Amino acid sequence: MTETLKLDGPSREALLDRAAQGAIGRGLDRPEGPLKVTGQAGYAADARLDGMVHGVLARARQTGTITDHRLEALKAMPGVVLVLTDGIPRNPAQGAVPTAPPAADGVAYTGQPTALIVAERFEDAWHAALAYDPQITPVAHDLDPETAATVETPEDKQRADDGWQDTWDAAPTKVDVTVTTPSLTSAPMEPHAAIAMWEGDQLTLRGGLQMLKFNRKSLADALDMPVAKIRLLAPYVGGGFGSKLGVAQEAVAAALAAKQLGRPVSVVMHRRQVFEATMRRSESRQRIRLACDDAGIIRATAQEYRVSNLPGEAFSEPVARADRAFYATDKLKITHEIARIHRMAAGSVRAPGEAIGIPAFEMALDELAEAAGIDPLELRLKNTVEADPISGLPFSSYPLADTLKAGAKAFGWQHRPPRQQQEGEWWIGQGLASAIRGHFAAEAEARVSLTAQGAIVETDQTDIGTGSYAILRQITGEMLGLDPADVEVRLGDTAFPPAFGSGGSAGAASSGTAVLLACRALRKRIAASLDAAPDDLTLKDGHVIHGNRRTALAQIVPQEGWCEQGHVAAGDISDKVRTTTCGAMFAQVAVNAVTGEIRVRQMHGTFAAGRILNHKTATSQCHGGLIWGIGMALMEELHHDPRDGAVVNRDFAQFHIPANADVPPLSVDFLDAADDWGGPLGALGLGELSISGAAGAILNAVHNAAGIRIRDMPATPDKVLDALDKLGS
Repeated sequence: MTETLKLDGPSREALLDRAAQGAIGRGLDRPEGPLKVTGQAGYAADARLDGMVHGVLARARQTGTITDHRLEALKAMPGVVLVLTDGIPRNPAQGAVPTAPPAADGVAYTGQPTALIVAERFEDAWHAALAYDPQITPVAHDLDPETAATVETPEDKQRADDGWQDTWDAAPTKVDVTVTTPSLTSAPMEPHAAIAMWEGDQLTLRGGLQMLKFNRKSLADALDMPVAKIRLLAPYVGGGFGSKLGVAQEAVAAALAAKQLGRPVSVVMHRRQVFEATMRRSESRQRIRLACDDAGIIRATAQEYRVSNLPGEAFSEPVARADRAFYATDKLKITHEIARIHRMAAGSVRAPGEAIGIPAFEMALDELAEAAGIDPLELRLKNTVEADPISGLPFSSYPLADTLKAGAKAFGWQHRPPRQQQEGEWWIGQGLASAIRGHFAAEAEARVSLTAQGAIVETDQTDIGTGSYAILRQITGEMLGLDPADVEVRLGDTAFPPAFGSGGSAGAASSGTAVLLACRALRKRIAASLDAAPDDLTLKDGHVIHGNRRTALAQIVPQEGWCEQGHVAAGDISDKVRTTTCGAMFAQVAVNAVTGEIRVRQMHGTFAAGRILNHKTATSQCHGGLIWGIGMALMEELHHDPRDGAVVNRDFAQFHIPANADVPPLSVDFLDAADDWGGPLGALGLGELSISGAAGAILNAVHNAAGIRIRDMPATPDKVLDALDKLGS
């Protein structure tokens, strides 16, 4: 039996409001945590299979057409058993795409993997890959998005309200700001890896993958084989942040090589390959114009931006996605440009669009507040909206003003000092930024088995460090009256019912709802065995309470147990309401007037994302988002060689991310209230919300501290010193 729910209207699980077991919302530890810290959790590259050989992807050192791979010398090197050059994709598939990743047609970007060297030992494969030196006829390509010959303007991404120019011209207060952001990388802790093994025509692939349902279809398309013949395993994934949404070169190459050799093949990307051959966040140039009346009400908004990608890629960073419905405006203009250049592919990196679009918009809004002589918090509160200004649809919930007010109180914004408070050679200041991110419902399935000993949850949902194991335990425990410790969660196996996966901050709500539905079906079985109505039962601590009767579950459940499946299907909610999450972020910084160094001294975030299922994992996600904001604002940047587009800083030695000393005390609060349009759980996506806007709060604080505006991210010391020099001249 499958309990099915189509999300086409508000729904609520009353049992969660009663919370008899008290499992939902608790800060439950991640059950797989001890396995991870003791090295017992098996990641993609950890398996050691009989007869396994090792493959290393070899990179092309320039773009153009390969005329000779020069393979004979490689094949003769010690330990080499195969050199594969056919079928290796140009770059990974984009997220949630069921088709094969794009085929290679020459070398589209420097660093593109164009061969796989397989050897008995990893060291031999690595040695041969370093010796790979194909003959390439160079082809000139555009490398700079500012000078690219091909710049596309997709019609569906443009907007120009009638009368925008007149409204702009008539406004008494306006700002015209250009903000630039660099290429960025996900760089998850676990490098991209795959181990492929064939048994007849059946392929089993262990991989670092985020969305198994789509990954399975994409790999089947790449290998031209039936989906049913492929099993993917990803029980533990060491981070993804979008880079593992789609099947990439290592998975396809491992499968092809294993097929040819009849042996398991392991392919693990070197950290430098992760940096240059997976997915980057596109750089951006954003021109933002805002105009308000004398009361501070925004009347005209324009956002014109340019991003980039390889030719043929459908994805382009949706920079203005959130700003379309962020604040009120009478007239709106959006110009979206895609420069076609030959750098590594651009794709989804945590919170695509909002992560770089909102900070830039919030920086411009800060400048508007200053020009209008209004406190930045007050200006934002004046311009919050009741309905989506684009579609006119009501919000399912939209507590942006509440997050701003609560966050300001928790942070102490009302005591913000005037600009340029000085402590020795340090200027001290505070800044804020809002955040918004849309939530969407996704199809998912899950199976729950109830026995006398507890429950088992099975779904191919992945856990990329976000807490899926813990949350699904809690939902099951709450619905069935079990201690979460008595619930076993099995994830990351396409032999289990298909989930949406870890992407778009939709995993917990979608898979969690499927688990809830399966548990609801099990409650019906329990009720039927007692000749009672499901809503008349209270399940708690392994017992069923019906009136004055208290019965142990173990006495009700048959020896063979019960198994039920839940299926949540996406409906037409998006045609009825706008479902969003909101946040407000505050930062205190110190700017050194001598060295140009910026230190973040304090950060706070208040977030609203429906019902919070696990306060510990939710807080951890938001800490991560705030830390990403520190990196984006102050240090993270991929550098591309202007001669060939190559990524110059291809490792953590040169791509700087926040270390412990860079991260100040972080505080996070939640406005914890179920949103019925989010499904019976009432939970909305959270992880990606917490990065959106964070960098803007920091750079607005820099202005409050030192009186300078750094509009070219990241705000490195050289840029700070230059701005201070210009300010003083």
